[in-house]
Amino acid sequence: MSAREEILARIGKAVAGAADVEIPRHYRTAPQVEDLVGLFAERVDDYRAIVHVLPAAEVPAKIDEIVAGRRMIVPEGFDREGGWTDLDTADGVITYCAVGIAETGTIVLDHGPGQGTRAQTLVPDYHLCVVRADQIVGGVPEAIARLDPARPLTWISGPSATSDIELNRVEGVHGPRTLEVVIST
Repeated sequence: MSAREEILARIGKAVAGAADVEIPRHYRTAPQVEDLVGLFAERVDDYRAIVHVLPAAEVPAKIDEIVAGRRMIVPEGFDREGGWTDLDTADGVITYCAVGIAETGTIVLDHGPGQGTRAQTLVPDYHLCVVRADQIVGGVPEAIARLDPARPLTWISGPSATSDIELNRVEGVHGPRTLEVVIST
């Protein structure tokens, strides 16, 4: 018997006959604010990201303006023609998201259609993410409820940043140095 099997057997013996206990989960799931889009935009901005809140009809023109002259990776499933696939020479990536979390200003990618691969979203120095208003939820429990735990998830809270021992902030070490978010209302 391996050590693992021995430990599991001892645990099984210790809990044998114990009654099943329901664990209450009283997570706050109702949004605490009425303007989720406004709170999300504010929190994303707090992370030093560039934020645009626009009516859906204005989003394509804004994207054209933002990416003009840049070699952008356009993942399969993103509603835009063309695309750059070479990670070594791309200026950035443009993606959709799976969900946005208002309370934390976090964008979650599940790498579905239009969201690219992890490498495509972490290697380029610039990331432009389009978030629809109906993808924004109040808090983390609501976000978790919308996500498939079997998919690879990337949680983004602002541009990549870290601090050295002297607390000097360094951006772009573990992902894009610049995050720009277009919120489509």
